[in-house]
Amino acid sequence: MILAMPTVVSFADKPTLVGKRVRLRPVREDDATVVAALDPETLRLTGTHRIPDLEALRRWYGGLAVHDDRLDLAIVEQGSDTYVGEVVLNELDADNLSCGFRILLAGPRHFGRGLGTEAARLMLAHAFESVGLHRVELEVYGFNPRARHVYEKVGFVTEGAKRQALRWDGAWVDAYMMAILADEWAEHHGYP
Repeated sequence: MILAMPTVVSFADKPTLVGKRVRLRPVREDDATVVAALDPETLRLTGTHRIPDLEALRRWYGGLAVHDDRLDLAIVEQGSDTYVGEVVLNELDADNLSCGFRILLAGPRHFGRGLGTEAARLMLAHAFESVGLHRVELEVYGFNPRARHVYEKVGFVTEGAKRQALRWDGAWVDAYMMAILADEWAEHHGYP
């Protein structure tokens, strides 16, 4: 299958994507408040040793709208409008039609409800079907099998491992490299 390629690949457009359980909207400066207060388990699962102070986070989130090499969208629960996390396409390589992917759910109360799965599907649909990317890749740590399961469920394939890539509480943790290609997305999700 050959997809029509856009003339310029960019994340300058910051769309709002709507699903059944979640709405993805561009991040805002005030989203930094939730990120600054992330619990230790969420930080561990993402391999985040430290987060910047609230003012630095506010400046970062407030300036993301001008970046055309990344797309940071807040995950907001439908109905309650509660910020539950974020999903990001980053490190855009326009020449090779590829980018990185990451997702964060802001605490265990949001786990196991399908919010991350739907957010990942919405963002990947945008990456492949609207932006015209060929490859989206990520890394997931060995101590986060729940995330790895979600990535596999939406179509990511494990390509290898970076042995002892993260040092956490004195122990070394492997990082698994995963990716999904446009034709795999199309086959997995049935678009032409």
